[in-house]
Amino acid sequence: MAIDLLVRNGIVLTMNPEEAVLDRGSVAVRGDRIAAVGSDDDFSAEDADRVIDAKGGIIMPGLVNTHTHAAMTCFRGLADDLPLMEWLNDHIFPAEQKLTPEMVNTGATLACAEMILAGITCFCDMYLFEAEVAKAAKAAGMRAVTGEVLYDFPSPNYGPIEKGFAYTEALIEAWKDDPLITIAVEPHSPYLCAPELLQRAQKIARENGIPLVIHLSETEEEVNRIKEKYGHTPVGHLADLGILGHNVLACHCVALTDTDIELLKRFDVKVSHNPESNMKLASGVAPVPKLLEAGICVGLGTDGPSSNNDLDLFSEMNTAAKLHKVHTLDPTVLNAHQVLRMATIDGARALGLDKVTGSLEPGKCADIIVIDTRKPHLIPMYSPHSHLVYAVRGSDVTASVINGQVVMADRELTTIDTEGAIVGIKAVAQKIRR
Repeated sequence: MAIDLLVRNGIVLTMNPEEAVLDRGSVAVRGDRIAAVGSDDDFSAEDADRVIDAKGGIIMPGLVNTHTHAAMTCFRGLADDLPLMEWLNDHIFPAEQKLTPEMVNTGATLACAEMILAGITCFCDMYLFEAEVAKAAKAAGMRAVTGEVLYDFPSPNYGPIEKGFAYTEALIEAWKDDPLITIAVEPHSPYLCAPELLQRAQKIARENGIPLVIHLSETEEEVNRIKEKYGHTPVGHLADLGILGHNVLACHCVALTDTDIELLKRFDVKVSHNPESNMKLASGVAPVPKLLEAGICVGLGTDGPSSNNDLDLFSEMNTAAKLHKVHTLDPTVLNAHQVLRMATIDGARALGLDKVTGSLEPGKCADIIVIDTRKPHLIPMYSPHSHLVYAVRGSDVTASVINGQVVMADRELTTIDTEGAIVGIKAVAQKIRR
């Protein structure tokens, strides 16, 4: 069999429906697709144009970051240790008024470098000047779901909301059928979006068969504000407006009632869990065990690099598993298998991309990462699943393949000028300081 790329000599975690694991396995790639997954003995390196030797490490699907604001690398470390609303209204929104398309492109490029180096092959982004984020992701060879943030007040990018909808529709047209970039419609939240805005956003999303991404029930303060204004919780408010549906990705979902969870399940809403950001901003602990018990799809997200402050999904997995154990006082809650699914196949499902990525199966796009397990903190290894959640770090990723393209080999990025992005962000930071 002619092979363009063979990733071999590793423990293959497929994350397929059977969660098959091959102790000595290989993944064969032809073009942008996985051609076969099997034992090392099933393939010959001589048949491949290129070989990546995992050297006994872990070969697995690339991680899926279901919620971030990539270009906020520009604001990493700005206004830390503040409550969400004070951080947002008094510091972040004013700083964002100074953003330019060039700054967003630079910030998103650095974010792509950071994510690839940490094993993330797909991310979902909500921010300003999202055309620049899409361009940066495409240039980096990353898979991305991107959408312009929409809200009631004038945007530093498009101005009034009417132009925001026009900008979104232009993005949809510009990137339709792209193999890497999916456009989503992204109203910020129920507290920053009028009912008419939310309904129009969902109408556009449904007409185009694309996701609608929204911050939802992030804090008790938000819940109380929406209840006072509309007589419903934020989830109930969206249900009343006809917004909830299988294409909705609700980010955070920290302050939920049992009725909210029933509504999310009824409408097949997907949830992005962002534990480190929620902890840092003291937003609370999302009821993820209850969501999973209800059969709701939950993916994992880092949130933006200003409220986290990194884009390492391995760290996020570690935090998620431990946070819910201590919160429930139950060490069996959120086991390693569940958390790993949240960062791979369930994350892909949350974005509507589970037929494309999230697992290593023939016919799917070749989004593959390799973990070097020959390190003191990874010896010995009894369970690769547990190691990935509790011991592996983003810096242990040695190779990354996205859509069949090798974007990192031996910790060297092949699609991004990392030093140039670093210099660019330092220049942006000087402007922000001024």
